[in-house]
Amino acid sequence: MFAILILFAPVAATAQTVPDLGPEADTPSVEDFDALPDPEPETGGQVVVEDEDPTETLSKLDSLYADLSGADDPAVRERVSRDIRRIWMDSGSDTVNLLMVRAGHAIQAKDHGLALDLLDVVVVLRPSFAEGWNRRATVHYMKEDFGKSLVDIERTLALEPRHWGALSGLAIIQRRLGFENESLETFRRALQIHPGLENAENAIEALEKAAEGEPV
Repeated sequence: MFAILILFAPVAATAQTVPDLGPEADTPSVEDFDALPDPEPETGGQVVVEDEDPTETLSKLDSLYADLSGADDPAVRERVSRDIRRIWMDSGSDTVNLLMVRAGHAIQAKDHGLALDLLDVVVVLRPSFAEGWNRRATVHYMKEDFGKSLVDIERTLALEPRHWGALSGLAIIQRRLGFENESLETFRRALQIHPGLENAENAIEALEKAAEGEPV
């Protein structure tokens, strides 16, 4: 946790205004956070949630993360990563899960105001729900409000240090703000957790070439 705070301190201080990223900079996208699995179905105004002991959930996650980091088959990685994201998406509250589904729809429709309104309620109702913070970080990032996005990423990683989507988002923001060494290390952390992250692989290759003075 202290390492995360130290890492964020110089970045957050410079991230309150949008920097001049240049014409080659990509437009912020929800895909950068790898944050949106297929939405869960809405049934009668409620999200169907299966009750599960938190200890069992953590044990299941530990097993899935181990499977993910050791998988060589892309199809297996995709299946396991989707299983992990479905667990991330379950807050344990029907109300919060429904808000998350509706926030996801708002994000896809690029209605950032509505998405933030919904996610503000989510993080108040379930402050221990990592995906609520990650989803709000995603919206702030899409609005290019990098300072607020970084704050929510920090909360996400404090609750779930293995959240590769939040790590990818952090690395992308670090890179956009010119913290290339920190970005490289963060991308490497994300790739250790999820070896199939193509964006992380490409970014690592580009950052390593840049560090060696090679053309990207």
